[in-house]
Amino acid sequence: MTTDWTSTPLTADLVRGALELERTERGLLPHRLPARARAQCADPQLHMVESQPSGVRLVFRTRATVIELDTVPTKRAYRGAPPRPDGVYDLLVDGRPAGSATVTGGDTLTLDMATGAAELTPGPAGTARFSGLSAEEKTVEIWLPHNETTELVALRTDAPVSPAPASDRPVWLHHGSSISHGSDAASPTGVWPAVAASLGGVELVNLGLGGSALLDPFTARALRDTPADLISVKLGINLVNTDVMRLRAFGPAVHGFLDTVREGHPGTPLLVVSPILCPMHEDTPGPTMPDLSALSEGRLAFRAAGDPAEAAQGKLTLKAVRAELARIVAQRSAEDPHLHLLDGRELYGEADFAELPLPDGLHPDGAAHRRIGERFAKLAFASDGPLAPRAR
Repeated sequence: MTTDWTSTPLTADLVRGALELERTERGLLPHRLPARARAQCADPQLHMVESQPSGVRLVFRTRATVIELDTVPTKRAYRGAPPRPDGVYDLLVDGRPAGSATVTGGDTLTLDMATGAAELTPGPAGTARFSGLSAEEKTVEIWLPHNETTELVALRTDAPVSPAPASDRPVWLHHGSSISHGSDAASPTGVWPAVAASLGGVELVNLGLGGSALLDPFTARALRDTPADLISVKLGINLVNTDVMRLRAFGPAVHGFLDTVREGHPGTPLLVVSPILCPMHEDTPGPTMPDLSALSEGRLAFRAAGDPAEAAQGKLTLKAVRAELARIVAQRSAEDPHLHLLDGRELYGEADFAELPLPDGLHPDGAAHRRIGERFAKLAFASDGPLAPRAR
């Protein structure tokens, strides 16, 4: 039986969770940082992760029973390590899980963890297909892979598509590291901010940027300029990982970051979240390095390359970061009643590490992501929580 397809142009009114959409030769590329921010930093890591659409989804109304989405994903491969699984596209129908799909083909970015070299191999578009859906009018969400840069090429359905009405749920704008980005979560709706947003009844804009939560002024300006009803910033782990500053610079940088956010959101509830437990860096500074012995065994893992004695000279550890964030929030909240602090160990602490250890020493797995999301929703979005949502 031949399907009578309806092709729908991929336009901004179908996309949520992106700060900017770029027209490319192949399609539409969602970005999670605006062009002005991207132009201020040449770091390939930042450019890779901001174009990975964590939290970005297509949302529309339709009676379609079959949906096909053509994309060009960029898949990552690590030299010497087993192939990574294909990125997952999660389908929600009227807010409920209704299937998932993957896309073969696409470009491949091969990274050498030992040397830092990267090689991009172009590839063809592929198709994520969902079938067997109800013919009733419904709201469809397709959550894009959180860990694959994804150019949107074409949308086909067996019934017309229209943009979904704007949500009346409050917009939650979140910034953090690879843990917020998704790290080792199994699918885009399994990333902890997506879990928390679903449980909290809020609309997610996820600016979790793997390896790139570095108090960059351009990120603060992106937060400042993005409409939001609720804001959280999870700070610390990447500053230890990269060893980019000492305690002397960290405090003023946090103040400056929060000052910039407050320029655009002077009275918005703002939650500062300190790092979750990560034993390798609790007392040992960065930098964080790939564990080459693990890589020789075909697995990815990391190790702390700093010296604990260097903490006395101001090198950052997670314990030092938490203490400084607590001090700063206590100081500022005297004049900013809408500023709050959440200790990340309330989301994932010692008991959690004993039960659900970090597989690579740094990132939570899928089960830990769900636990973190559930706890964040309970602590932050409860009726008496610092980010208690209210209808817009």
